[in-house]
Amino acid sequence: MYALLNVFFIIFHTALILFNLLGWIWKTTRRWNLAILLLTAFSWFGLGIWFGFGYCPCTHWHWMVRRELGYTDMPNSYIKFLIQQLTGINLDAAVVDVGTAVLFFLAVVISFYVNFRDFKKRPIVS
Repeated sequence: MYALLNVFFIIFHTALILFNLLGWIWKTTRRWNLAILLLTAFSWFGLGIWFGFGYCPCTHWHWMVRRELGYTDMPNSYIKFLIQQLTGINLDAAVVDVGTAVLFFLAVVISFYVNFRDFKKRPIVS
């Protein structure tokens, strides 16, 4: 069961990250993208007050599953883990964290912009 959950989290969490970064591209997903970005920000900064800056429930639950599978040396960052798994490159955690933050905030700015632009273009119904 844990092996299946491990695969589930790798797929789900990676898809969620990709949606955060790219969901603003398609008009039909823009509102959802902005909502998920805001939930991510709440997790990082709101829940982060109690659990540590950058807290992500998906990472927390995934690491619990991986501990059950016998993995003990997990990084704090899921992005660092993903880069290492996909490329074999062990980047410095600070570099990964800065890159993650920059890309996240860029996605937030773009998502706000395209959602606001779409809202302004909306026909007025009387």
